[in-house]
Amino acid sequence: MKNDSPITTKTGRYFLTDRIREVVNFWTTAQSEGLQPPPVQKSVPPDSRIIPLPNQETWSIPPCDLQTAIANRESHRRFTADSLSLDELAFLLWATQGVRKELHEAAVLRTVPSAGCRHPFETYLAVLRVEGLENGIYRYLPLDHSLVFVKAVDKLAGHLTAATRGQSFTGQSAVTFLWTAIPERTEWRYAEASYKVIALDAGHVCQNLYLACEVIGAGTCAIAAYEQTLVDAFLGVDGEEEFCVYIAPVGKLEKQK
Repeated sequence: MKNDSPITTKTGRYFLTDRIREVVNFWTTAQSEGLQPPPVQKSVPPDSRIIPLPNQETWSIPPCDLQTAIANRESHRRFTADSLSLDELAFLLWATQGVRKELHEAAVLRTVPSAGCRHPFETYLAVLRVEGLENGIYRYLPLDHSLVFVKAVDKLAGHLTAATRGQSFTGQSAVTFLWTAIPERTEWRYAEASYKVIALDAGHVCQNLYLACEVIGAGTCAIAAYEQTLVDAFLGVDGEEEFCVYIAPVGKLEKQK
């Protein structure tokens, strides 16, 4: 079979190395030229519906034994019909993209590491079973620890399955996380050296989701196989300046006897 891919094995492996830094002129990056950094959080359209989330002072989340969570971490593709509580969803969002401290307008410290403190991701949620939330698409606002309602979607579960190439468990979740990247946030500092570290950053985020799921009796499965155009259109992003890079459905698990 003819391979028409524009990516060769050689160029793909080059992406995994750090040789790109040998050819990038870091004196000509947007940061070096004194340009303003991109916002650390997307703006919210006027008159949007904002849902404040419980925080560490108010949520009811059991203590976490990190050693147990790491030992038990695995991918799950079968979920119960149980809902997540709003406390549990707030905890998962905080664990994956929560803000610990605002350094200045260009940088925040979060619960996950990111190259150069650039944090290129936005977190979208396809909500199917979360107490207190209607079904639909939401976006997390980490600076405010809130959700903004994006839109209602008819037959949401079916859209999720279609967008993930027939992986039906994405539509059987209580909520499916869909992370988009806004590369400009990282490019501002690292130019062409951004793309490897954006991919690495995504791994940090999803691993925290796996561990946080262990705390609340839930499970997840990281997904990198999806229909790019379908998912981007589903989320309402342009596919160029912002596009989906990672998906993870989350649901409650059968309790161990």
